Amino acid sequence: MRNILVVVDMQKDFVDGALGTPEAQEIVGAVMDKIRSYPPENIYATRDTHGLDYLETAEGRRLPVVHCVKGTPGWELYPGVKELLADAVIVDKPTFGSVELAQMLAAENEKEELEIELIGLCTDICVVSNALLLKAFMPEVKIAVDASCCAGVTKESHGAALQTMDMCQIFVRG
Repeated sequence: MRNILVVVDMQKDFVDGALGTPEAQEIVGAVMDKIRSYPPENIYATRDTHGLDYLETAEGRRLPVVHCVKGTPGWELYPGVKELLADAVIVDKPTFGSVELAQMLAAENEKEELEIELIGLCTDICVVSNALLLKAFMPEVKIAVDASCCAGVTKESHGAALQTMDMCQIFVRG
C-alpha cells in the first residue's frame, strides 16, 4: 500500500493574494507539517493555471477576479510550501479538477494499491472537485481529506464541501 498526498492549489493568490482569506493563511503551518510527513516521491501538487484571457473564459465570467495567471507571483506556490514541494509531481490545471492528475494516479494504482489524502485550497471548489474526480476514476481506492489542512471560500461552504465529500464516501479527517 502506497500513501499519496495531493496538495491542491496552495498558491499565493489563494492564501494572501487576489482570492486569499484569513482561513487560508491559518492552515499554512498545518499544510507544511502534513507535507513533511510524506516522502517526497509520494506527493503530487496542483496549480490553478490561467492565461491573460481569464476574464473571457466561462470561469472568469462567473468569478471575475483575475488570479493564478501563469508566470505571475500569485500563480506561484506559497513560500515555504513551494520549497517543500520541490521534488513533488506538479500538475498545472486550467480548471477546478484535474483529469490529468486522476489519470496519473489511476495508472499508479494499477501498479501498486494506493491510499490518497487531499489537502489545500479551496475546500469548496478545487479540493472537492479533485476528490470526486479521483473517486470516479478509482472507486475502490480509499480517498481522504484532512479538513484541518483545508480552507474554503467561507466557513459555511468549507463545511458543506466536507459534508458532500463524506456523502460520496471520501473520508473526512481533522
